[in-house]
Amino acid sequence: MRARAAALGFGSFGIAAADARPDLPEKLNAAIAAGWHGDMEWMAEHAERRGSPQGMWPDARSVILLGINYGPETDPLAILGERSLGSISVYARNRDYHEIIKGKLKELAGLLARRSGAEVKVFVDTAPLMEKPLAEAAGLGWQGKHSVLVSRDFGSWLFLGAILTSADLPGDKPHAESCGSCTACLDICPTNAFPAPFRLDSRRCLAYLTVEHKDQIPLEFRVPMGNRIYGCDDCLAVCPWNKFASVTREAKLRARTDLERPRLADLVQLDDAAFRALFAGSPIKRIGLGRFLRNVLIAIGNSGDDTMVPLVEARLDDDEAVVRGAAIWALRRLAPERADALSLAYLRKESDSSVAAEWSGDIG
Repeated sequence: MRARAAALGFGSFGIAAADARPDLPEKLNAAIAAGWHGDMEWMAEHAERRGSPQGMWPDARSVILLGINYGPETDPLAILGERSLGSISVYARNRDYHEIIKGKLKELAGLLARRSGAEVKVFVDTAPLMEKPLAEAAGLGWQGKHSVLVSRDFGSWLFLGAILTSADLPGDKPHAESCGSCTACLDICPTNAFPAPFRLDSRRCLAYLTVEHKDQIPLEFRVPMGNRIYGCDDCLAVCPWNKFASVTREAKLRARTDLERPRLADLVQLDDAAFRALFAGSPIKRIGLGRFLRNVLIAIGNSGDDTMVPLVEARLDDDEAVVRGAAIWALRRLAPERADALSLAYLRKESDSSVAAEWSGDIG
């Protein structure tokens, strides 16, 4: 199994008992009670199943955890200073990792089923399974103070996949937490999303706000967003353990040239067909054009580039309220006098209260 996993491109392999983390239900319930899951209601709805692999599948006896390195070729933080360009999280700059990993997992799980007769199920971040703490139990790494799995070999750049099986397999030694006194990931966060080390409040996290959050971006987070238009890599990229990381060997995970340094002026002009074509096979396609344009317009508002004012104004009549609201904010940032001149006319025809609030400035 280990040899075949390596041949398939998995850089990490470990096994844990399905009941290796009895502490997870309590930790999960505490996070949900604190509201740290934001509007990801599916976390609360499936909390009982999510707390344990056996809660999801009673016959599970072992969990095989596998990791694929997706280390970037360039520093993800460098683009944050180029405000006319959009910053896309490293994981979303090419093909959707779910499909890449799932096919490999199925092949590996099939090998186990044929050789042992055991039942198997494969998962890639789409089922109520807490992969990161299970990967820690399986020895792949440890959950850092930023809550992401950290590997001694690959830093913060590991995609995880899991195989649940009814087979009783010999477990690997759990990995000890190795962050020491370092707080680099906590200190760099632009929105103070960590209420404490090893704790993440999704409601303040730009990765959550730009991807999972469906409504207007709360006002307090718009300037800190900078030019981040899909996800945020700050806490991952700054981790000192990345000095041991290497560039991914999986070609489908290497950044596409057009998604590594995209121009905001080009992205804000996308229609639905162009959006779908540009992001075919990409995880970005999942959030839809409206939320994507919301993010792009906020980035434009932070750019300081008033040559994009006509492009912003073209979105004031967009069909989606989240786009109109973001366009108003961007216009106020780049050309406040122009926004004031347009406000009364647009207020008279605006039917969405949240967008009307953007025009009136009542968005505190």
